[in-house]
Amino acid sequence: MKKLPLGIQSFPEIRSMGLLYVDKTENIINVIENGKYNFLSRPRRFGKSLTLSTIKEMFNGRKELFKGLWAEKNWDWDSTHPVVHFSFSSIGYKELGLEKAIEKRLKEIAADFNVSIKEEGVSQQFKELISKLSEINQAVLLIDEYDKPIIDYLDDIPQAKENQKTLKSFYSVIKDSDPYIRFLLITGVSKFSKVSIFSELNNLTDLTLHPRYSTLTGYTQKELEHYFAEGIDEFAEVLSPSKKELIELVKEWYNGYSWDGKNFLYNPYSILSFFDTGQFRNFWFSTGTPTFLIKLLKGRRFIDLEKTEVDESAFESYDIENLDTVPLLFQTGYLTIKSLGGFGIYCLDYPNREVKESLLRHLIGAFRNDSAAYSTPIVIRLRKAFLENNHERIIEIINGLFKSIPSHIFIKEKEAYYHSVVFLVFQYLGQFIDAEVNTSDGRIDAVVKTETHIYILEFKLDESAGAALEQIRKKDYAEKYKLSGKKITGIGINFSSKTKSVEGWEVEYF
Repeated sequence: MKKLPLGIQSFPEIRSMGLLYVDKTENIINVIENGKYNFLSRPRRFGKSLTLSTIKEMFNGRKELFKGLWAEKNWDWDSTHPVVHFSFSSIGYKELGLEKAIEKRLKEIAADFNVSIKEEGVSQQFKELISKLSEINQAVLLIDEYDKPIIDYLDDIPQAKENQKTLKSFYSVIKDSDPYIRFLLITGVSKFSKVSIFSELNNLTDLTLHPRYSTLTGYTQKELEHYFAEGIDEFAEVLSPSKKELIELVKEWYNGYSWDGKNFLYNPYSILSFFDTGQFRNFWFSTGTPTFLIKLLKGRRFIDLEKTEVDESAFESYDIENLDTVPLLFQTGYLTIKSLGGFGIYCLDYPNREVKESLLRHLIGAFRNDSAAYSTPIVIRLRKAFLENNHERIIEIINGLFKSIPSHIFIKEKEAYYHSVVFLVFQYLGQFIDAEVNTSDGRIDAVVKTETHIYILEFKLDESAGAALEQIRKKDYAEKYKLSGKKITGIGINFSSKTKSVEGWEVEYF
């Protein structure tokens, strides 16, 4: 297998060094040929920057970089265009301020083409640059991470709004510059409303949910098995009983992203990291722990993310002053489209094991007021206790879940905290053992299955263990498991909000 381009987003660097490149040039040409003004939203580290770098070299006419790729024989290499390649992640707006940083970058691009800019202000300078470059040929505009100057300031809304205003002015000149432009692609993580940033660009085609472009970034199953065939063969010998089982395991961990509910993709960064290390780990999540997002989910008690149903309006825009949780989770890659139902309903869920485990681990840490590093050991100990049928140990571990939560916080929102912690822990437990947890009508219950036992747990707050056990009897939870051939154990648990501990627990066999 070729060497892997870990952390490299430059197409010329990847090709000149002979690194592995998953050929996306047919997809790219499809985008270029079907529209002039384009927008694409994808999560971080999902191939957006590499896509723009590839497009740049196509319009630069660097045919030698495309040897053996689809574009080599399917692109007009004689028609070159000046490219304005603008990445907001590298212009230093935090140090200079956004307006000055944009002006500096525009002048750098102008200098690359031996053009001088005389106008003042970012919008007029941008307009002048496009006009002067068109004397060479129509300009190509590639704008990466357009939203970074806004999302970097979500904890400083006045500054975010000021940057939004600057960006709106910057993009406002594109429409009037139409005769001078060959192609435009703007990429980012978030999808802000057109009114807030792109009010003048009413002909901007949104590629995000367009079925024709659903595989533009990310790796398909076919691409994985073709380009990483040698790596699959190598790791199949040490990580799993067979090649087929390894592929299924890789799919469970890193596949599952979709923007049409039909084509499911692998996260490029996670796949490259896996084949580099030969280890199943949470690669993508660890490169940018979403502290802001975890804080938001905790504050809103938004913890049950599985099988979330929304209609298309949930994907339409992103308001910095009124952040809607589901669109935020979707755009940032923590939820994805799993299927399309009738009447325009989208079913969203975690993309894969990597994302689910990582998010649950950090949410447990946040609710317990403790480090996320302790979440997995707690759940593994709980799994062991269930496998050993050790009732006392199960209660001991559950009892310890709340010790790190300050009393004043717990007492203030005792029911919400109690439900949230128990729910998250048992949902995370489901990654390691057959477990499910449910909440409804102010109640919370869980079912854990081992090879020999089925546990039905009912949790109460400031009531009694007897009342919890009576709930199991009354609802006849054990009935549907009686033909399983396993020993059915009911455990009623009552938790005291005053002591932050299990006040009583009772066991009954069914």
